[in-house]
Amino acid sequence: MNHDIPVADLGPAGEIMAHAVDACVHCGFCLPACPTYALLGEEMDSPRGRIFLMKEVLEGELPLADAAPFIDRCLGCQGCVTACPSGVPYGELLTTFRATTEQKRERPALQRAVRAGLLTALPSPKLFRAGAYLGQVAKPFKSVLPRALQAPLDLLPGRVPAKFDMPTFVPAQGKRRARVAFLAGCAQQVLAPNFNAATLRVLARNGVDVVIPEGQGCCGAAALHTGARGQALSMGRTNLAAFPTDVDAVVTNAAGCGSGLKEYPLLFKGEREEEQAISFASRVKDVSVFLAELGLEPMLPLAKPVRVAYHDACHLAHAQKVKAQPRSILKAVPGLDLVEVPEGDLCCGSAGTYNIEQPELAGRLGERKARNVLSTNAAILASGNIGCHTQIETHLRRLGSPMRVMHTLEVLDLAYRGELS
Repeated sequence: MNHDIPVADLGPAGEIMAHAVDACVHCGFCLPACPTYALLGEEMDSPRGRIFLMKEVLEGELPLADAAPFIDRCLGCQGCVTACPSGVPYGELLTTFRATTEQKRERPALQRAVRAGLLTALPSPKLFRAGAYLGQVAKPFKSVLPRALQAPLDLLPGRVPAKFDMPTFVPAQGKRRARVAFLAGCAQQVLAPNFNAATLRVLARNGVDVVIPEGQGCCGAAALHTGARGQALSMGRTNLAAFPTDVDAVVTNAAGCGSGLKEYPLLFKGEREEEQAISFASRVKDVSVFLAELGLEPMLPLAKPVRVAYHDACHLAHAQKVKAQPRSILKAVPGLDLVEVPEGDLCCGSAGTYNIEQPELAGRLGERKARNVLSTNAAILASGNIGCHTQIETHLRRLGSPMRVMHTLEVLDLAYRGELS
């Protein structure tokens, strides 16, 4: 696609966006992979249409306000990236465009307040926990609150789980096979502390020393993907300073966080830490990838077969292109029957803050995903991302299903303990 994007004025961001626009040949292979195009059937709500809109805005041919509603409806799931035969880096274009234009946006006061609140609370487990408790008090009065405040309340669990105090080090059991540093995640520590507890037990069971750096912070993904680049840079610098370099890998168990860490080269493009960010990102691995490469210690056969459906988180399957490894470690459980979810590549509608900022579309996608999950007749749904977990579990419960939704590492943890049934 030809363009006149003023690259010289936009610097490194301009180069990234111009390259992505150049790469698009307008073939339309991305359209069937796009969740909003599947729901709305509008060209401007497809990746191809949005690339054209962003180009026009960058060239000064279209007011930002005219394009913004269509750009805002994009989940950033990157389903189009794995479908694109031309290799258009759509995720890089979207992230960089949002960072470049956010300061020029005019938003209603309540929307600004909700967005500011999210970007303050989400990166801080302490603040997020306080907010979750406050939300539980407010839940009975949801119907009289503004719509913008109802969506976050809908996603809160029935009760806030007890806090799990993260250790700073967990030693390997038996012979040490590897040493890793672990990212604890932010919202995950509040909504599902059992994810981290199970992950640490499985890593130790497989002979892995785990260091949990005390100085670590939020990965910055939520800030980066909503255009708050300055906040994301600050968070990234905190992590670059906190994580040790003398480890075999930096391991995460949240697809969104892992994807955020792997985006540090994009975030720090043109900054003094660019080389450090490239080196750091090269050592980041999802826990499923790390364990598949390491090789799992054997597990005893299950007392009876258990049917498990696996959900591909978009930031694992599309952004990190990790699909085989979670399946391989689940299949290592003797007696586990792994089944696929229909329309498995379609986003569940969580997408960071999307299910709060675009609740109507997110709700339609969440219900569609939940119905597809139920069609598998599985006893357990396994996934590797707290956002997907919250979204799908919420919609399963609305459909009246008691299906268990678990992290992939929780399934392995129960198998090692002989408690998976």
